[in-house]
Amino acid sequence: MSATGEFELIGRISAAVKVPQGTVGIGDDCAVIPQAEGLDTLVTTDLLVEDRHFLLDGIAAYDLGWKSAAVNISDIAAMGGRPESAFLSIALPSGLADREAGGERWMDAFMRGFGELCAKHGVALLGGDTSASPDKLFINVTVLGSCPHGSALQRSGASPGDLVCVTGPLGDSGAGLKLILEGAASDTDEKTLLSRHYRPEPRVAEGLALRQVPGVHAMMDISDGIASDLGHILDASGVGAAVDTAALPLSPELQAVCQARGWDAVELAVGGGEDYELLLTVAPSSLSAATEALGGKLFPIGVITAEPGLRWEGGKTDYKGFTHSL
Repeated sequence: MSATGEFELIGRISAAVKVPQGTVGIGDDCAVIPQAEGLDTLVTTDLLVEDRHFLLDGIAAYDLGWKSAAVNISDIAAMGGRPESAFLSIALPSGLADREAGGERWMDAFMRGFGELCAKHGVALLGGDTSASPDKLFINVTVLGSCPHGSALQRSGASPGDLVCVTGPLGDSGAGLKLILEGAASDTDEKTLLSRHYRPEPRVAEGLALRQVPGVHAMMDISDGIASDLGHILDASGVGAAVDTAALPLSPELQAVCQARGWDAVELAVGGGEDYELLLTVAPSSLSAATEALGGKLFPIGVITAEPGLRWEGGKTDYKGFTHSL
């Protein structure tokens, strides 16, 4: 931040956001958020580290801003909550804030992407922190939301006999990342997959709708691929599952690109991650109501079993999701 001082940068960020009436945001020691009776506050935070979670030269500043907000807003959606406010802390390598990119300073483009997705979901940026970094870019975002008291959909509610469902196609983001790493994306289908990696859409409306359907028992968002994420639900609930890989929803773009490049579409769908669709379990008697609540966009892919373990049917038996190694 050699050219742009810390307080100038904070001022630019503050000028770009609107704070709801009655709320104290950027500029004081703490944000003050009034809370109504009968509501539970939801809090989520994620840290994104250059070369671990993104390649700085492989993603536009606008897209990185969008995605930084998206991964946190998606966590609120996964609980059936309504996202409301955000806090952004960012450590910038020297010169990055003012680096020119497409006629716009890097930090301004980042905030434009971050702000546009937040505005889309009614999320106000209320504070955070800035710092210089010796070499890498670090981004930490915290998002707060709410839901009626006792109604949050947790990972621990799955029951034997529940159907395992997802809210949309799987594998598109993983394929987009694969295209980035291979340094090639030429046709329309490939560019669509890139877009789905760079700008995931948190399923906020879907989460709110599913929370109101009796019989939806457990839910989370898909960040590491269902091979990992479904395992989290199974562990938290003390159950197992059988997944039919032939039932996985695959987009036409993913199928076309995988056929052209010789990729395994199912492997990407199971382990690619960062799709940020919702993964849920629902009683069979509630499937039609849940499907109707989402306008038909709900896809059963398996069943919860009393016997522990995750079993794959219709393909390989050793699919793996993404695992963070420390």
